[in-house]
Amino acid sequence: MTDRLFLDTNILVYAYDNHEPDKQRIAQQLLKERIAHESAVLSVQVLGEFFTVVTKKINPPMSADDARRIITTLRILPVETVDYPLVQMAIETHIRYKIQYWDALVVAAAERANCTTIATEDLNVDQKYNGIAVFNPFSSRRRSRLD
Repeated sequence: MTDRLFLDTNILVYAYDNHEPDKQRIAQQLLKERIAHESAVLSVQVLGEFFTVVTKKINPPMSADDARRIITTLRILPVETVDYPLVQMAIETHIRYKIQYWDALVVAAAERANCTTIATEDLNVDQKYNGIAVFNPFSSRRRSRLD
């Protein structure tokens, strides 16, 4: 695996939330493989969304300290920061593709990190945004893209 993969928030949440064991297994495997091959990328936005979801939206919620420990562990991955140029890229992506701003910010971060693919459930499968492919690792027909 040499292609850089941008991991969206839902991938991280599933890796640590045991409510959907099949998705958890897939997310954990993807995260483990991509860390081992140094081919995963995150953004500050994704880490912030992860913290919010796991401490507020899953039942039972994770403690803030546990979520902080996970985020501290994930710092071994490259993390794109959100700055003015990235916001501008996201706005252009939002206008061009008519997607939600927060999704466009994910695309912009992936683009700046030179990722070839975004792993997510939130964008259109098989769609390319600014040349970056999107796939859902939980879809059985798309799982082979991981290999």
